[in-house]
Amino acid sequence: MSRPAGRGPRRLTRWWRRRSLRARLTVIAATAIAVSVFMAFQVASELMDGELRDSAEMQLRADSRALATTAERAGLARVELPPYPGGDRLVRVILPDGSTRTPAGQPALPPVSGHAGRVAQGGPADLMESDDSDEEGYLVYTLRAGDGAVQVARAADDSPINQFGFGMLLIGLLCVVGGALVGRTVARAGLAPIDRLTAAAVRVAHTRDLDADIPDEGGGEIQRLIQSINDMLAALRDSRRAQRLLAEDAAHELKTPLTSLRLNVELLIRLDRRGTLDSALPAESRTRLLNDLGAQVAELSTLATELTEVARGDVSDESTELFDFADVVEAAAARARSRVPDIEVALDVTSVWVSGRPAALQRAVLNLIDNAGKWSPADQPIQVRLRAEGASAVLEVDDAGPGIDAVDVPRVFDRFYRADSARGLPGSGLGLSIVQRVVDAHGGRAAVARSARGGALLRVDLPAAAPPAPIARLTAGDSAVS
Repeated sequence: MSRPAGRGPRRLTRWWRRRSLRARLTVIAATAIAVSVFMAFQVASELMDGELRDSAEMQLRADSRALATTAERAGLARVELPPYPGGDRLVRVILPDGSTRTPAGQPALPPVSGHAGRVAQGGPADLMESDDSDEEGYLVYTLRAGDGAVQVARAADDSPINQFGFGMLLIGLLCVVGGALVGRTVARAGLAPIDRLTAAAVRVAHTRDLDADIPDEGGGEIQRLIQSINDMLAALRDSRRAQRLLAEDAAHELKTPLTSLRLNVELLIRLDRRGTLDSALPAESRTRLLNDLGAQVAELSTLATELTEVARGDVSDESTELFDFADVVEAAAARARSRVPDIEVALDVTSVWVSGRPAALQRAVLNLIDNAGKWSPADQPIQVRLRAEGASAVLEVDDAGPGIDAVDVPRVFDRFYRADSARGLPGSGLGLSIVQRVVDAHGGRAAVARSARGGALLRVDLPAAAPPAPIARLTAGDSAVS
């Protein structure tokens, strides 16, 4: 059964990823040195082989010229060839008829090649060739002499190259081992800050102590990494502090309505157990008590909803889109009228396109209208205005109430903050803080001022966006017609 292609590389990749960074650096250093030694060996072998060959060829040419001079003086057939003294130098005389003469006792040379025969017959003046037809290769130089030619050959000797290669192999192994040791030492020294950083991060994870910053050391990438982790710890500290404050504020805000609700319910239960509920509580008082219970439950429900909104922060599954802010404002006003029919909302809105999350902005506008509804007299409508002002979409919610005191203005958008004059009104103190968070998330700005009617004027500025192309062309056409 054939193995699927690519499984081997994938296994190697998984194996490599499971290795530690120290082991990877060690392997990389050893591999780099091994490759460098191999490349150096190849280059040095080629250079050495070339030098040895050039030296051998020069020696062959010199010996051939000396033998050719002697052969021409004495004649090819009569030139004296002393017995073979041994060694790697071999000679041969090629006569005009193609026969050869060799010294007595000399090992046999390979047959005369066709190219060498043409030199003896008056062709090229000389020829350098290699003959590997036998087990032992020869480098043969043929030089024309008289009516024939002389040849001087030398057996190919690879022993210097082999010895050099063996020496380079030993050196390479030593270099690889040394490289591995050096790589491991360098990796240990280079990763020491990472080890200390890891130990500090593990300590923070075990102790849950986010106040313990990791000491800054080194420079470059290590310093940036430590700074990033310290920034992350600072963000986690801020998040934990915000959660703790939210829990404390929520517990404080929940205490009053829960206490009131518990006392009223205990009163009803105690009177019911005594059988004196009807006599102790007249119908009018009982109705008033039940209305108070309903209001307290509604207040708790509103507080729970707003706490959920605050706890979620900027986390939302709603995607950002381009939309007409006027549609969102009108939808929020419609919801406000349905929730509190006594509220009168006067709209003066124009089409202004923005980019953001429609549901979040609708909740913010609804909170602004609800806040104004608590203060505005029953005979005075809440004025909601939307217009484009430069590159901004400007929303104003204007009520005719008593307005906001100057000492309360800086804290209007704080969580759970309620002015002294608002202590007796329903609400959790979270509505305007949600407005502030939504506006900040959309790159806008929320502010409070006094309106011309003497009440509060809450203003929201959001970055305006260009409408979609078809709508832009239609608007331009309408303007041209008008």
